[in-house]
Amino acid sequence: MPINLRGKSFVTLLDFSTLEIQYLLDLSKDLKAKKRAGIRGTTLQGKNVALIFEKASTRTRCAFTVACQDEGGYAEFLGKNDIHLGIKEDIKDTARVLGRMFDGIQFRGFEQATVETLAAYSGVPVWNGLTDLYHPTQILADLLTISESFGKLKGLKLVYVGDGRNNMANSLMIGSAKMGLDFVIGAPRSLWPEEGLYNKCLEIAASNNCRIHLEENPSVAVRDAHAIYTDVWASMGEESKKKEREALLRPYQVNDELLNATGNPETIFLHCLPANKGQEVTESVFESDRSKVFDEAENRMHTIKAVMVATLGDI
Repeated sequence: MPINLRGKSFVTLLDFSTLEIQYLLDLSKDLKAKKRAGIRGTTLQGKNVALIFEKASTRTRCAFTVACQDEGGYAEFLGKNDIHLGIKEDIKDTARVLGRMFDGIQFRGFEQATVETLAAYSGVPVWNGLTDLYHPTQILADLLTISESFGKLKGLKLVYVGDGRNNMANSLMIGSAKMGLDFVIGAPRSLWPEEGLYNKCLEIAASNNCRIHLEENPSVAVRDAHAIYTDVWASMGEESKKKEREALLRPYQVNDELLNATGNPETIFLHCLPANKGQEVTESVFESDRSKVFDEAENRMHTIKAVMVATLGDI
């Protein structure tokens, strides 16, 4: 049965089936090959896309902008001081206004409820560029990078070490469960994910014959890992907790010792960036041949392009 995602919003991977996620990854590979061959598309010709940013961004902003232009569309940046989103105008009204002027909306900010309200009221596809709860476009780039490195996803082991209840840990857990990767969060118990989401992912994983596990000992967590993933210890908006997190998460730093603790010489290192080198990851690991962080960063563009093309484009 053909996959048809036209008109569908992309606010969390929980809303997408394994087959739909695989379709997006396959489309990403095709669009990446065309980009490398210098072939520009027309699937977004005549489409106007609003890019709403409450939080600063390098990869998300650039990826959406270039991806849209590559396919013939126009992207308009709307910073937090450019519009009245949730301040002088409630989010429902902003959604209905933008939906009459734009063909698609990207939101990167704090509350998951904001992107969900935009999706509910705008009448056009809405894409989650990051919230405090989820980061689904990043996960597509991560999955594409892993599949490029190993030729598959199902049956691999992905380990996330660090703050186990942030948006990256949440989204990697969902993506792994959906795509059949064994997934481990190595984190202090105080930073384990919310129980409801964890239990939901356990159910999804069981249906895909893979496992989700929480582990306090980082060396045990990474054993036999194909990929180790980390993120900053204090997310945007949590800067006041930086010193507390540094003390709590220092044992979870991805360094040569932890990388070697996998017992797998083929283990790769992943990071959504930006990285605080010397904190969650050492310079030696970050700059090593096993680091795929810049392949991963490039893949943001190809996977974001696939999401826009699949949900908005003429294909």
